[in-house]
Amino acid sequence: MLFDDHIILVLGATGQQGGSVARALRAAGWRVRALVRDADTAGARTLTDLGCTLVVGDQRDRGSIERAVAGAYGVFSVQPSSGQSGSGVADDEEIAFATTVAEAASAAEVRHFVQTSLIAAGQGPMGLPHFDSKAVIEERLGAIGLPATIVRPATFMELLMLPGMGLDQGVMTFLMRPHQKVQFIAVADIGRIVAAIFADPDRFLGQAIPIASDAVTGDELATVLSRAAGRTIEYRRFPDAVLSATPALQGAATLIDDGWLAGNADIAALRAVVPDLYTFDTWLAGPGKPLLENALAADPADVALR
Repeated sequence: MLFDDHIILVLGATGQQGGSVARALRAAGWRVRALVRDADTAGARTLTDLGCTLVVGDQRDRGSIERAVAGAYGVFSVQPSSGQSGSGVADDEEIAFATTVAEAASAAEVRHFVQTSLIAAGQGPMGLPHFDSKAVIEERLGAIGLPATIVRPATFMELLMLPGMGLDQGVMTFLMRPHQKVQFIAVADIGRIVAAIFADPDRFLGQAIPIASDAVTGDELATVLSRAAGRTIEYRRFPDAVLSATPALQGAATLIDDGWLAGNADIAALRAVVPDLYTFDTWLAGPGKPLLENALAADPADVALR
């Protein structure tokens, strides 16, 4: 089914989530309008090559958002967060950006607004400001009254490939305990799920949907990584000394222990919508393969959180 008469405005299209959504929407036949701050970057040129229309603007600028959303059928909304290294965005700014986008979309009578959030949002205060900001944004959307769907992604598989996780030393270090199961999602699957949501508004409007691709324990993750790496990878939880010295890590670990960040997505139901969601095995054999290779070869001098 083609949607070439429908425009979706995608925010953050040069980033992970927005880029995944832009690619999936174009593959499904939608017209994509991508909001970018600079049309001359490599990321912006990649979007042009995909067939996206670029609109230069910034979430700080209400006027540019209004121009970008004019005439759009739908919006995919994602904001920079204080939880992202180097973002330079405070939590109240993230909330303000999301509110500006939602208000502009409402004024433009957008028919389907999709906001990305967090797997644990909606369960109550989490005690980490860059997590709790997502719940505030969800509340703002409800108050504005947009025809909306909220997606709540689990932890990104890609996060495990960052320096500091220990793969270059034959160890996978993360937040869950060895026998505790936690859900993850491949970033590419966020785009494919969002594209499916836009394609079936009668089914998904008004819902807040936790999304994930796979669920593994720490020990199961070590087995999968060992298989993909062709050598033994052990799993270890971050040491208590590291957690206690890093409040954000300590808070996230506590939320995993309590089950909040462990994930509550119905993966089987999501596979009924997108049958080929990535498992860790298929992701590590596909888009995750170069990331794994880089992580295995990382210079120990560059490894943080050790």
